[in-house]
Amino acid sequence: MIGRDVTKAANLLSQGKLVAIPTETVYGLAANALDPNAIAEIYRIKNRPSFNPLILHVPNWEAAKRYVTHFPIEAEKIAQHFWPGSLSILLPKNNIVPDVVTAGSSQVVLRVPNHPLTLELLNRINFPLAAPSANISNTVSPTSADHVKNGIGNQIDYILDGGRCQVGIESTIISIENGRVQILREGGISQEVILKQTGLKISVSTEKTVQTPGQLKKHYATQKPLYIVDSISEYLKENPTQLCSILYYEKQSNSPTKYSYFLSKDYNLSEIANQLFAMMRLADQDSTDCILIEPIKIEGIGRAIDDRLKRAASN
Repeated sequence: MIGRDVTKAANLLSQGKLVAIPTETVYGLAANALDPNAIAEIYRIKNRPSFNPLILHVPNWEAAKRYVTHFPIEAEKIAQHFWPGSLSILLPKNNIVPDVVTAGSSQVVLRVPNHPLTLELLNRINFPLAAPSANISNTVSPTSADHVKNGIGNQIDYILDGGRCQVGIESTIISIENGRVQILREGGISQEVILKQTGLKISVSTEKTVQTPGQLKKHYATQKPLYIVDSISEYLKENPTQLCSILYYEKQSNSPTKYSYFLSKDYNLSEIANQLFAMMRLADQDSTDCILIEPIKIEGIGRAIDDRLKRAASN
């Protein structure tokens, strides 16, 4: 069932049920983060690997402090600027957080989502929500209630409909160690914005171990092959018998196929991020053999788009 009844969603979650919730990034599959049985249901429905941890969603940064052993000054500075918002922080957890949430890790990822319905929901309940994307693991993330309904809607009790997601890709995840801020997953807030707003030095982690969500090599995948090609026109010339859908970063006056999807009018990176998963879904549903896209500009939120495309692409 789809609706906007926050009270219904809160009651179901309090009973250990699962509810899909809207955020500004993507829709999440939410459960009481302090209930191991409810968390196990998230992993079951998503077919999610048990070593892939979850993010805790809380109503504010004061609430976040209840679930960690300490909240460093750098985390406070970042939270003041970006919570609510599309940025998650990896911190040492306290014992109240079940190990199943963190896949056995001693650290937990927290964020305050920037969506009015979900913030209202979080302020009505007395527990945090674990909420990975509301879809089968390694498939394209949902950015509307209908995406959730068409994917896992028959397996959950309620979808809280908050409209289309405003950002369209998952949150940036950072860690803080000895005053050093590292990006573990590129996302809705770019390195440049974090630096500009906080003055903190930012580096990108090269750690290969899965510490947080979104670090699996294969992720966000369409059912048909998605290829990142240097030149769409050259690829089509070399493969004349292949029927391809094309994702363009800006409006084209002449497109070689009717199966063309425009992510932006004028190569606006925020607009591209907002449209990416929805257009990938549309291209995946048409009658073509594959999906083509060229490399994105590696700047700002373009790094997060590049990350999603590379994890979705077929070898």
